Amino acid sequence: MNWTERVFKLQEHGTTVRTELVAGLTTFLTMAYIIFVNPSILGDAGMPKDAVFVATCLIAALGTTIMGLYANYPIALAPGMGLNAYFAYVVVVNMGFTWQAALGAVFVSGCLFLLVTLLGLRGLIIRGIPHSLRYAITVGIGLFLALIALKSAGIVAPSPATFVTLGELHKPPVVLAVLGFMLIVVLDKLKVPGAILIGIVAVTVASFFFAGNEFRGVFSMPPSIAPTFLQLDIKAALSVGLVNVVLVFFLVELFDATGTLMGVAKRAGLLVPGKMERLNKSLLADSGAIFAGALLGTSSTTAYVESASGVQAGGRTGLTALTVAVLFLACLFIAPLAGVVPAYATAPALFFVACLMLRDLTELDWDDTTEVIPAAVTALVMPFTYSIANGLAFGFITYAVLKLFTGKAKEVHKMVWAIGGVFLFKFVYIGGH
Repeated sequence: MNWTERVFKLQEHGTTVRTELVAGLTTFLTMAYIIFVNPSILGDAGMPKDAVFVATCLIAALGTTIMGLYANYPIALAPGMGLNAYFAYVVVVNMGFTWQAALGAVFVSGCLFLLVTLLGLRGLIIRGIPHSLRYAITVGIGLFLALIALKSAGIVAPSPATFVTLGELHKPPVVLAVLGFMLIVVLDKLKVPGAILIGIVAVTVASFFFAGNEFRGVFSMPPSIAPTFLQLDIKAALSVGLVNVVLVFFLVELFDATGTLMGVAKRAGLLVPGKMERLNKSLLADSGAIFAGALLGTSSTTAYVESASGVQAGGRTGLTALTVAVLFLACLFIAPLAGVVPAYATAPALFFVACLMLRDLTELDWDDTTEVIPAAVTALVMPFTYSIANGLAFGFITYAVLKLFTGKAKEVHKMVWAIGGVFLFKFVYIGGH
């Protein structure tokens, strides 16, 4: 018996080495955009882009390897979309904390996440949060990403009279961003692997001809990770002002990662009796990657829903994940290419991901206003206050209050009262943000 069979049990899962390798390549192509997008977003928070690029590749490789070898799941991990935007634009730019303190908050949330996973509390918390608010978190983050994407593309511009208005559409970056978005959607519809990545690369290539971008080569030795490695400020993260941020990181990580893991595992046929025990291992792998990423120098790491594309291609074991990990390590040598990708080239990818996140609106029970109104409040407050935290806070408080005054208080899980109470206390005694 060769090592692949012994470690991954390929025959038991009805798959082959070739199928797993193809599935791994498919997953990688659909999520490789993160190596361009993450440095771009965290760079806006003042973080050194080259170091973030290295941290992104390393934590994606490390987390995905653990997922593959420990849990034997065909699921890849990388810094999560949405939380990187919250990290950069809300915690650092808007609230004024240093990026080191924000990394500290990610680390603390990761430790919390690992603790509740080890103690078996993760399932209890998940069951305690209403489905409507869970869906709303995804939708709200989608709207928040959409606003950031439109701003990066130059389609949305600030206005003193109306807060936001239409940008100057005749500028090359705006035109290229629009064309890039259309290209991604068309390629995705035609089921072309790596549609998002192709869109980013196409706009970047066009930017050299039409928008004055400068080519710096493709390959080089990996940049130093020293500027972000172990630079987190845990003491600052435990200050009163960042407790709220830690809670947001923790809650979004909880729902996003758990939902993705279970959704992809179900699609791969791994949530059946006899194979369920690996789910706990996958939850641990996912939890450990969060604080490991903070040590390296990137925002929260999570399971990627794009892993479903690899499952669709036949991936059933950790060999798929291991293939993704090796490809992320190989990416360490294309730093010059990652460095020339402009914000308007990653904006179409952000906007496409944002659009897909709105699908959870269909899961809401639109006949029950005590469910749908708190969900709508959660989703709408996020982009309009430029804060995922505020959306969560208003959503939980609205849910509890509406249930209380419509005689449905018994339907509310104690976890909702606890989280709503924390947010209410924060607004009353600590103030905004």
